[in-house]
Amino acid sequence: MDADWITWQLCDSAFPAGAFAHSAGLEAAWQQGEVAGAQGLAEWIAAALGQTARGLIPIVASAWAGEPPLNEVDALCDSFLLNHVANRASRAQGQALLMACAKTFEADAVRHLADSVRAERLSGHYAPVFGAVGRALELPRRRTCDLFMFLALRGAVSSAVRLGIVGPLQGQNLQHRLARQAPAAVEQCIDLPLESIAQTAPLADLLQGTQDRLYSRLFVS
Repeated sequence: MDADWITWQLCDSAFPAGAFAHSAGLEAAWQQGEVAGAQGLAEWIAAALGQTARGLIPIVASAWAGEPPLNEVDALCDSFLLNHVANRASRAQGQALLMACAKTFEADAVRHLADSVRAERLSGHYAPVFGAVGRALELPRRRTCDLFMFLALRGAVSSAVRLGIVGPLQGQNLQHRLARQAPAAVEQCIDLPLESIAQTAPLADLLQGTQDRLYSRLFVS
């Protein structure tokens, strides 16, 4: 399989991996006044990218490598995501991604992965599943981690546009500016041992946990 074409398909907004329903806590933060205007949004997304890099990129990289086994990495991710909203969203996105890839690419390695997750009754969290899928689709380890970061950034900007915090063109400009930070963040965290993962944005985590109590909401997380 051609890695470039696989990458483009996975990052296409039309790919049905379930991310469209999630704002990663942005909606709750915005409603509670913690995100104000474009500058506040930029600061929020930058913090979220830092959290993604330090907390999830090592999980993606370890799942890609297959060491430790996926069931152990998945269990670690489950214990790391203490916020019930984030935990629920991670499981939903991971399972949606795995199902979409199994039905789309018809690769034996992906089908075997899906069968293993189902047979072992794993939680199927997004980060470990993403890493394992990247390996199954023969994407390089660094490409898989970069793609994970890109989707985190793109998802945050897309959520902001749908919430009306910024317009589409302003959102694209913001994505372009913040994208300059992403490769360095991946570089710093891709080789971190799993015991070094950390929560670097505790306020964002607390705010995301209030998502279910919002009076009205567009997203489920």
